[in-house]
Amino acid sequence: MGNFTTSSILLLFLFSSVVTSLPLSTNSRWIVDDRGRRVKLACVNWASHMEPVLAEGLSKQPMDTIAKRIVSMGFNCVRFTWPLYLITNDSLASLTVRQSFQQLGLLESIAGIQANNPSIIDVSLIKAYQAVVSSLGENNVMVILDNHISKPGWCCSNLDDNGFFGDKYFDPDLWITGLTQMATLFNGVTNVVGMSLRNEPRGPKQNINDWYKYMPKGAEAVHSANPNVLVILSGLSFDRDLSFLKNQQLKLTFSGKLVFEAHWYGFSDGQTTWVKDNPNEVCGRVATYMMNTSGYLVDQGYPLFIGEFGIDQSGANVNGNRYISCFLGVAAELDLDWALWTLAGSYYVRDGVVGLNEYYGAMDYNWCGARNSSFIQRISALQSPFRGPGLSEAKPHKVIFHPLTGLCITRKSLVHPLQLGPCSDAYPWSYSPQKTLVVKGTRFCLQTDASGTSLKLGIFCTGSNSKWETISDSKMHLSAKLRDGKSICLDVASDNTIITNGCKCISKDNTCDPSSQWFKLVDSTRSSTRVERSLLQYLPGKGLVPNHLVG
Repeated sequence: MGNFTTSSILLLFLFSSVVTSLPLSTNSRWIVDDRGRRVKLACVNWASHMEPVLAEGLSKQPMDTIAKRIVSMGFNCVRFTWPLYLITNDSLASLTVRQSFQQLGLLESIAGIQANNPSIIDVSLIKAYQAVVSSLGENNVMVILDNHISKPGWCCSNLDDNGFFGDKYFDPDLWITGLTQMATLFNGVTNVVGMSLRNEPRGPKQNINDWYKYMPKGAEAVHSANPNVLVILSGLSFDRDLSFLKNQQLKLTFSGKLVFEAHWYGFSDGQTTWVKDNPNEVCGRVATYMMNTSGYLVDQGYPLFIGEFGIDQSGANVNGNRYISCFLGVAAELDLDWALWTLAGSYYVRDGVVGLNEYYGAMDYNWCGARNSSFIQRISALQSPFRGPGLSEAKPHKVIFHPLTGLCITRKSLVHPLQLGPCSDAYPWSYSPQKTLVVKGTRFCLQTDASGTSLKLGIFCTGSNSKWETISDSKMHLSAKLRDGKSICLDVASDNTIITNGCKCISKDNTCDPSSQWFKLVDSTRSSTRVERSLLQYLPGKGLVPNHLVG
C-alpha cells in the first residue's frame, strides 16, 4: 500500500507542476487555470475561526512545516477559515496573538507558539492570518478564504445566532463590509484563488428570498474588490440544499468566477442511519438526494465544490465508515472538487476543552504526521482529475474505481491476474450497450467462470458471463451471470486480486458491509503508459502490436 501512495502522490506532483498557472476561472462545470486547463481543487480545511482566532496547530509545529506536510499528503489547496469579526471588529483585529491567548488563559499554547512560530507571537491576529497564507503560497498551496462564522467559536448549530442573515451575530451589511475588506486585503496575493462567502447557512431564519437578496450582493462585493478570485456560494440547511436554483437562476454582473459549494457528512443523513439501515439502500437514497439538491448543478454547467466531508479517522465510527465509501464513489464518478474536514490534529481550545483531540483530523495530535496514512492513500486517486479541459491524454474511457481502497482495476503484466492498483495505472475500459467491459483498444472483455475465482480477459464476449450490470440501490455492484444462471458480483481478495463472489447486502440486511463489492465506472481521459504497454507484444519487424492481433 505504501507504493500505491508514493505513486499517486508522485502523479499529483507531476500534474500540479504542469498546470499551476493562476488565477483560476471557470469553464462550464470545470475550474481551469489561465491557460484553460483543468485544475482540480483537492483541499483540506485549516481552521482559524475558533476563539483564539489563529490557525490551529501553530503551538505544535512551525507553519512552514505544516504547509510542507499538507503538500506531502497530496493536497494542493487549503480552505482557510476566518471569523467575520477578525476583519470588522477593530478591538479583535488589533489584538496580538499573545494577547488573544492570554485572554483565554492558554499559557501553554503561548509557549508553544513562541517556540515554533516566534515571528507571529506579537503581531496582530490579522497579520498572523496573512503570514499563514504567505507560508502556504511559498509552498505552492492554493488558498480559499472561507468566512466560516461571525463571532469566533466552534461551528455550527441551528441556534448559535451565527447561521443566517439577521441573526444576532450575522448582520448582512457588516458581512458585505467584511467580505469587501478581506477581498481587498488579499488582492494581488496570487495563491488566494477563491473566497467562500459563508459557511453552512442555517437556522430558523433561513429562507430563499433573503438568500437571493444578500448572496448576490456579497458576490458582487467580492468580485469588485478582487476580480481574480473564484466566488464560492453555499446553499441552505447546513449547505446541503441548492435545489432552489433549479427554479431561479442567480443573476450576477460577472461571469467565469462562480462556483457553488455543498457539504456532505455521514451524520448529515442521521447519526445512525448507515448502521440501522441497509448500506446499499442508504447510499442510493442519499446519493439521489445529493444529486437532486446540489449534484445536478454540474449538468447545468456549474462547478460544484464539496467544501466539507470527512470521517472519524480512528475507524471507530461504523456510520462514518459506511458513508465514506458511498461518498468517494459519487465524488469519483462526478470528478468533483473538494475539501477534507479537517487538517487539525488537535485544537488550542474547543467548546471549553483545552487541547481537544480531533479524530477527524488528517494530522495526528501533535501535528507531526498523518493520523491515518491509509486514509490519505485512499483519497489520493481523487486528488488528481480524471478528466476536464486540457486533459485529453487519452481517448475517453472508463476506469473501474474501488472506493473502499481508493484503487482501480489494473494488472502488472499479462502473466498476472487483474488486481487493484494505483488509478494512475488503471486499465482503460469501454462499457458497451451490450453491457460488456472491453479493454479500450482491444477485443479483450472482462469475464468470469466461477464464483470465488479470479477474473479473466477473453475475446468471446457474447455470453452472460461477459455482461456486467450495475445492480443494487447504490449502483456500485457490478454483476454478471454464470452459465448456470447464478448471479455473482465483482469482489476483492485479501491480496487485492479481483475475484467474483455471491452478491452481498443487496437489500434489507443492515448487519453486513457491502463495500468490498462496491465499484464505480468513472469517465477518464488520463493515460496509463504502463497499462498500454502491458497490452502489447513486441514482434520482430512489426514492433509493438496489440496482443489480440498476435498469432
